[in-house]
Amino acid sequence: MPDQTATNPGDQVQPTQIVDLFAGPGGLDVAAEKLGVATVGIEWDGAACMTRRAAGLATIEGDVRDYGPSDFPDADVLAGGPPCQTFTVAGGGAGRRALDDVLAFIKRLVAREPRDQIDHDLAKMEDERTGLVLEPLRWALEAIDSNKPYRAIVLEQVPAVLPVWEAYEEILKAEGYATDSGILRTEEYGVPQTRKRAVLIARKDAEKVSLPEVTHRPYRKGVDREIGDSRLDPWVSMGEVLNRSYPFLVISNYGTGGDPKARGRRGSWEPSATVTGKIFRNRLVSKIGEELERFTFSEAGRLQTFPHDYPWSGNDIGQQIGNAVPPRLAMHVLSAAFGWDPPSDVALQKLEIWATQERHGIESQVSAEAACV
Repeated sequence: MPDQTATNPGDQVQPTQIVDLFAGPGGLDVAAEKLGVATVGIEWDGAACMTRRAAGLATIEGDVRDYGPSDFPDADVLAGGPPCQTFTVAGGGAGRRALDDVLAFIKRLVAREPRDQIDHDLAKMEDERTGLVLEPLRWALEAIDSNKPYRAIVLEQVPAVLPVWEAYEEILKAEGYATDSGILRTEEYGVPQTRKRAVLIARKDAEKVSLPEVTHRPYRKGVDREIGDSRLDPWVSMGEVLNRSYPFLVISNYGTGGDPKARGRRGSWEPSATVTGKIFRNRLVSKIGEELERFTFSEAGRLQTFPHDYPWSGNDIGQQIGNAVPPRLAMHVLSAAFGWDPPSDVALQKLEIWATQERHGIESQVSAEAACV
């Protein structure tokens, strides 16, 4: 059980289990487990499954399109962060170009058009990953149709996907959910990184649900962190969460404004720029220009607020870390979705260490052959 109490106990959710679609290495699951909520994640990337297995997280290695709510009868909360590459500014943009098509597919799902017809047309899209953003809605509608609607729903993606979440909201409201969506800035929740995420939360049979209130001041380049709303904490710097005893400068792998020679720079006295799958390509230098050792797996994970001892495993760990939702942000979002008070300092401090975590033994309802064991 969580160590905080809800301000409105009659309107809160005490989850039995979260089923996490596109679960990655476990960002949301880490947050949920630290809040005392059991999870099971579906993930098709074998490397991310290796990390999850090492962490002891209940995992199904497979494609979310091959499963549905009936495979997880104990799960009463749906969560998911579909692959975002086709929607990102840095990516090819297939998702942005296909946004109108995605919104049209949403209408077809709501009309309960046969799935094989929808799947046939989705296969024609420029990038098949774009259609994966529809999977959480399919799961939600199937649960509703089986008279076992999810008690809460939590979805996150890059900002470009907000119109999709807004379309989801209209559908979920018609099914008796209170909803809210918007763009959250990670540094405003104590994450030592500037990163924007489009988040949707929904709660069944609730009068109102709201995205979590910010706890920290927004980062502004060149503006002292002590300047701003005195009711909020200052944003958190890289230097505060990493164990390096000296200041350093991070020189990004990416060029600013499309100029490969104009590399973005952040000092250890600032939050990190958005952590991407290329984080280990970033150079670290001292104030006098001396080359330093690049980020370790643990340090890159800490910038995403994973525990310092999280057991990163498998290949392409940079991509695993970059794709993950920051656990600290997830803890705030989950608490808001469930109608709980914001996570306490005690709950947030649990994110520092993973090894002592007392995790739930989750018995999956799908076949053992499909599980990451």
